[in-house]
Amino acid sequence: MQDHPGGVQKFIDTKPQRSLFERLSALISPEPENRTELLEILQDAHERNLIDADALSMIEGVFQVSDLSARDIMVPRSQMDVVDLTKPIEEWLPLVLETAHSRFPAIEGNRDKVVGILLAKDLLRYYAEDSFDVRDMLRPAVFIPESKQLNVLLRDFRANRNHMAVVVDEYGGVAGLITIEDVLEQIVGDIEDEYDFDEEEDNILPVKDGIRRHRWRVKALTEIEQFNEKLETRFSDEDVDTIGGLVANHLGRVPRRGDVFDIDNVRFEVLRADARQVHVLLVEKLPEPAAETASRTAS
Repeated sequence: MQDHPGGVQKFIDTKPQRSLFERLSALISPEPENRTELLEILQDAHERNLIDADALSMIEGVFQVSDLSARDIMVPRSQMDVVDLTKPIEEWLPLVLETAHSRFPAIEGNRDKVVGILLAKDLLRYYAEDSFDVRDMLRPAVFIPESKQLNVLLRDFRANRNHMAVVVDEYGGVAGLITIEDVLEQIVGDIEDEYDFDEEEDNILPVKDGIRRHRWRVKALTEIEQFNEKLETRFSDEDVDTIGGLVANHLGRVPRRGDVFDIDNVRFEVLRADARQVHVLLVEKLPEPAAETASRTAS
């Protein structure tokens, strides 16, 4: 506001004026109005080499984290590695050594009764002290609902300096487990450490769950040739080299955790994936159609 002769006050717009070129550019290339348009602009920037593939993938991962909840990426209850405090340490210590996790939910006889979190490093006292009570070593367990959004959970993990949470369902039962690494992998991709194995023999592992079904846990980077040899399948490797590439081609998109689909007589379930690629699959061979079985027998 500025004084003028005669006491008249005039309001002056201090907002910087855009040039004619800027106004024309805005009309030709308007700002994105929703997330889809923004991602399209980012993908176009990648195609023009303005941002690299890793940067684009991480940005897409950030968007995905805001859409996902704990139930989407948690380790299911049946696959949780736990220590049972009702049993002697000698019974579950081999599991700690074999899995090499840094943290374990501690239960009392039942997976619904999680009483705390045991840090593997605290077990060093078991070898150094004459009187050792594992219950004194437990850290408080954090419980979250299945519906908790991952972006909120990540903020809580950082604020509370916590690395693990137990996911519970609407009835209060334990549904699964989630770590800060699980959330971060949705953004930056799979995080491998010195305990992640790359040996070819670990690519396809049989699942022993007491059910009479032929199922395997398969790494997505397993070559199709090795997969065919192990499971006696006939998938082509002309277009893609790996099982991860095969399922991505079949779906026409990046597979998501929880996806279940059949290719020929093989059922695939995505156990682990991030914004860029699938990492681990649960594979089950289904009974072949009678006509196909008869044809093979005849040949």
